Amino acid sequence: MPTTPASVEPIIEPSALDRQSINTIRCLAMDAVQRAESGHPGMPMGAAAMAYVLWTRHLKHDPNDPSWVDRDRFILSAGHGSMLLYALLHLTGYDLPLEEIKNFRQWGSKTPGHPESHITPGVETTTGPLGQGFATGVGMAMAERYLAAHFNTEEHPLVDHYTYGIVSDGDLMEGISSEAASLAGHQGLGRLIYLYDDNEISIDGSTDIAFTENVPQRFEAMGWHVHAVEDGNDLVAIDQAIRAAKSETERPSLLCVRTSIGYGSPNKQDTAAAHGAPLGEEEIARTKEALGWPSDAPAFHVPEAVATHMREATQTGAEAHAQWDALYDTYEAAHPDQAATFARWMNGTLPTDWDAVLPTFATGTSRATRAASGTVLDHLVGEMGAYLVGGSADLTGSNKTHVNGQADMQASTPGGSYVRYGVREHAMAAAANGMALHGGVRPYVGTFLIFSDYLRPALRLSGLMEQP
Repeated sequence: MPTTPASVEPIIEPSALDRQSINTIRCLAMDAVQRAESGHPGMPMGAAAMAYVLWTRHLKHDPNDPSWVDRDRFILSAGHGSMLLYALLHLTGYDLPLEEIKNFRQWGSKTPGHPESHITPGVETTTGPLGQGFATGVGMAMAERYLAAHFNTEEHPLVDHYTYGIVSDGDLMEGISSEAASLAGHQGLGRLIYLYDDNEISIDGSTDIAFTENVPQRFEAMGWHVHAVEDGNDLVAIDQAIRAAKSETERPSLLCVRTSIGYGSPNKQDTAAAHGAPLGEEEIARTKEALGWPSDAPAFHVPEAVATHMREATQTGAEAHAQWDALYDTYEAAHPDQAATFARWMNGTLPTDWDAVLPTFATGTSRATRAASGTVLDHLVGEMGAYLVGGSADLTGSNKTHVNGQADMQASTPGGSYVRYGVREHAMAAAANGMALHGGVRPYVGTFLIFSDYLRPALRLSGLMEQP
């Protein structure tokens, strides 16, 4: 497994401002958790450097329009580290003022203990139950590739973005992540890039009490591109790893970044004590001193230079968005019918009188519900066409989820609208959540009722996120 990926373009050497910005993220996390008297400071402190590199040098997003359709998607699968995401959203100019950071984990705030996609601008999916974000991101990457296959032309790459995520040791222990990783490797999702926060600490202590597998080899066996970064504060190595992952077009990527939970804390770094409780005022003071933070700075201090630097994302995001708008205008002029369909799909607009095609079943007749479901799908797919994307967990014939004329979605046929999920009920439901959250398709899945117990956590999140 290479540990020094080849650079694909010049590397920007880290500056003092880079380090100060990273430490601002760490300090905001410490201060917010301390004020709330609950939360998880350790993960944001350890993962701040790699998140900073991703958000400032790679992530394509527009803080002024979090719903821009061609933005990169970012998932914090380790949702307990929510202050990492909230700090990034605040600093880069999303509608998340400092007062909301100060109200972390308080009733009615936009900064709940775990990220909620329907509450906080810029949060792509609700996370917290470990592994869910990992699997949801697979669905997002599937939707991106599917839409690109249907709408892109050589001159007009209308759908051209990545799905990024930060995943944890806990995420990779959960069974759903193995299901989803296997599916992603099979599908060859080259625009799916996860940074693995490998801090070797869990709530109960060191991960070696329960988790000693060779993670990189597991992912390589599932068809992933894998790179290691030995120092989670090495900005150049992290940058190189992301660049190399972006140049890999046929495999999803896992970047194994060795981090230190609670980085900078003299007494709690690399211990379970930094995971899920405030550090305490005295330890925070010592940590800030170790990080070179001004001793007279108040809690929630954001240096002016950092604020100016991080808010550059609003300008670069607006420029990228404007370039895409111009591309769409030329696409619309050249392909008006396709552009109209694209707009309708992305807006989630159903065809007029779509329900008029639904069949009726005579009272008193006997028909298995799965057979009735199959008949309904026949009519719906006929009306909605490729906008309806779905599949079954290796029960196609039994669940009647396939409609004549539907092609399979495979690595070689990414525009197929029928997904062969295999015996992976949990990943199937989470991937459908990802497709719905991404937008542009209307997903459906099928299995036997009793097997829905295998996917219930993802189904619960569907409801919490108010997804169709």
